[in-house]
Amino acid sequence: MGSIIPRKRKDGSTAYLAQIVLKAGGRITHRENKTFPARREAAGWLARREEEIARQGPAKPASGPPLADVIDRYTTETMKRIGRTKAQCLRTIKALPIASMPSAEITSADILAAARQLADRGAKPQTVQNYLSHLGAVFAVAKPAWGYPLDQQAMRDAIVVAKRLGVTSKSRTRDRRPTLGELDKLLEHFDRIRANRPTAAPMRDIILFAIFSTRRQEEITRIRWQDLDEKHGRILVRDMKHPGDKVGNDQWCDLPPEAMAVIRRQPRTADRIFPYKVDAIGTAFTRACQLLGIDDLHFHDLRHDGVSRLFELGWNIPQVACVSGHRAWQSLKRYTHMRQRGDKYAGWRWLKKKTA
Repeated sequence: MGSIIPRKRKDGSTAYLAQIVLKAGGRITHRENKTFPARREAAGWLARREEEIARQGPAKPASGPPLADVIDRYTTETMKRIGRTKAQCLRTIKALPIASMPSAEITSADILAAARQLADRGAKPQTVQNYLSHLGAVFAVAKPAWGYPLDQQAMRDAIVVAKRLGVTSKSRTRDRRPTLGELDKLLEHFDRIRANRPTAAPMRDIILFAIFSTRRQEEITRIRWQDLDEKHGRILVRDMKHPGDKVGNDQWCDLPPEAMAVIRRQPRTADRIFPYKVDAIGTAFTRACQLLGIDDLHFHDLRHDGVSRLFELGWNIPQVACVSGHRAWQSLKRYTHMRQRGDKYAGWRWLKKKTA
């Protein structure tokens, strides 16, 4: 009935979560937990509470299902596909003490405490904000859809307070761009791999396509030959990332000539133009950067570099948006004050060699 779970704190010390879970008919009827600095204290509390519950019953009846059960129903019944990031965030929240609390008893203070626990585990303020945003989606659905007494106002209050206390914050603008020297190293590295192992993913072409198409990693692995409009130089990007709703957000995006050239030399051996897994591409890129001593370069920085290049070529916001797929032009305004002008890739040997 009871269990003790050791948890590492940010300072390296260990806390002990004593947890009691009661079930009846296959359903959880009561949850309760308490954290202690020592296992002996946790064991003592657990023994006392088990004896009290056996004699008197739970201290108070659960008011609504525990948050963990609500999260499970949300992930099971929502009609939208939940992305990997959101699913991972919700799984992490289910491991926090708040997940065992009855729905009606969760207050803004409890949500704020959960946010602090995420921060204590090393999550950055912008990451904690993402966690609360995904949890807020569960709160928004729970009561109107299933009658679960989760308080949306408590969620809104917690988000406001967490921001003011610095527990959460907006994501910082990232301006890292690859240099031509770094790209030379990467493309030479992947060319050697491809020469020795022809079945390996064509990372050279994938990197070039990411830059000149400005496509995200997941989008690259999702586009199909049937979505290519070669006559008009564009591609249909399905389920494009969008703050409100990416599922069903299909959008036509223009392909600059360099990106089209990369597509044309891909073999038509599968439905997808780049039939490879996102994780495999990301892992190969990260390992190559580590091996080559390229510091703090992410695959997504290739998209940023591609968008920046278009502005450096003198394109305006509507023209760039037709390639990048940005619906909110406000997101592109930070690119309009580029310090340099011209094409940094003009005369680049990889551009001549590989996209001619």
